[in-house]
Formats: sequence, C-alpha cells, structure tokens
Amino acid sequence: MITEIDGIEVGHWTNEVAKTGCTVVLFPEGTVASGEIRGGAPATRDFALLEPERLVERLDAVVLSGGSAFGLASAAGVMALLEEREVGFETAAGRVPIVVGMSLFDLGEGDGSTRPGPGEGRLAAVAAEAGPVELGRVGAAAGATVSKWRGRDHAQPGGLGGAVARCGDVVVASLMAVNASGDIDDGATYAAIADGTFELPEVTPFVENTTIGVVATNARLTKAECHLVAQSSHDGFARAIVPAHMAGDGDAVVVAATGAVDATLALVRVMAVWVTEQAIRSSIV
Repeated sequence: MITEIDGIEVGHWTNEVAKTGCTVVLFPEGTVASGEIRGGAPATRDFALLEPERLVERLDAVVLSGGSAFGLASAAGVMALLEEREVGFETAAGRVPIVVGMSLFDLGEGDGSTRPGPGEGRLAAVAAEAGPVELGRVGAAAGATVSKWRGRDHAQPGGLGGAVARCGDVVVASLMAVNASGDIDDGATYAAIADGTFELPEVTPFVENTTIGVVATNARLTKAECHLVAQSSHDGFARAIVPAHMAGDGDAVVVAATGAVDATLALVRVMAVWVTEQAIRSSIV
C-alpha cells in the first residue's frame, strides 16, 4: 500500500451507479515531486508546475478522477479543504495548497452527466487515512476499462491497483488508476507479435482511455531526480500495457518523495519500474 510510507493518506469518493469517482492522495509537509506525461490526450490540472525548472518543489495532494476533463474540478474541493487546514506554499497573501489533478475518461460507462466535482473531491480528502487502501473498481477507477484498442466490444473492466517494494529502509510504492486502451499483458502479446502468430487489430485512436497514478517513496530526492523516477515509472507502463502511451491515452504519473531516508537515485528508479508494473497488473479484477 502506498500508505505504508509515513505521512501519506488516501481517500475515495465512489458513485457505483454512475460508475465514476475520485481518489485523493495527501502528502506530508516537505514532500518534493515531479512528473511526466507520455499519453497523447492528457487531462491534467497544474501538472506544469511539476516540471523540474519550475519554482515550487512541494506537493500537498494529487487528485485522480474519472469524468474526463470535467473531473478535474474535484481538485478545487481538495484545495479548499487544505486551505482551511493552513497547508500549502507560503505566499505574502497566505498559503496556497499545491494540488495536482489527473483525470481519465469514463463518461461512457455509466451516467456520463455525473462527474466528480469540488464537493466530491472534498469528501474523498476528508475520508483520506493512512490505513489500508481499497483497490479495484473504486474511486477514480470506478468506471475504468481496458483492451479497447481491439474495438469497444472487446473492453474489459479496469480498476485501481497498488504495489509496494522495500530495500532496507527504502520504500517505493505505486497507486494506479488503469483505464488503458491497450491490454494488460504479461509479455505474451509482444512475443506473439515477434514470432508472427499475433494478428494485430486495426488500431482506432479511441479518446476514452488513460492510465494515471502516483509513485511515492520515502527517499530523499530532488525535484529533478523525481522527474527521472517518473521517466522510469513509464517503463512500468510499457511493460504492463500493450500498447501503452497511444494517441488516445492520457498516460501520466506523479512521483513524490517524502525525504525520510537516504537512497541512491538508481535504486529508486529500478524499484519504481517494478511497483508501477505490478500496480497496473493488479488493477484487473
């Protein structure tokens, strides 16, 4: 569980009828973060501030949501709650919470007119806790599907997956909402393509996809190092999803480091690949 890293809390809001929801990840004071987008159709909020050259290094929360770009509104509710708690980047006019949002497309799965908004984001943040995280078709992944590159009639349920790795005192964990156009694959598809036994479908650029998530570590990293870990995390996407990072995907990942222990960047990058891959694989229920 990503909450095995001290100070991290996770909460969900789920609408099982509309098949949508949001998931909020709260971080402790002093968390440094960056991220990277590799999908061709992202829906994000304030993701640009994660770029290594930007001023703000801290991260207070990440909101994963359904509802496509409409669902990004859920981050406003989280921001308001954190402002009440006096959490955020210090400015002359007060603290500004740093909340990054990422959304996936689930509008065709249930009631597309029901989307996570500020109230739902706030409820998920209020529900956030450091205990076990509910996985599967909950929160941001309540309406997630996979395998749509073969055609919509081949779609299978996706979900929210998690994984954690430890090496001595170093912990790296991942929480992924998997709504991929591709298949969740163990390597068999690429092997079949290589030996000519797999019949490739005519790929349609569906814009109803996206895998989004968070990789967190208790290691002490700079913002630039978090960006490099995010690049490695996308290797985990490519190992678990066939194909990944397509034109209709909005694949994106945020990497957050709480800074509790020393670790080499190389170790964290290797661990990030593995936890991302395993989290994606575990999302299929």
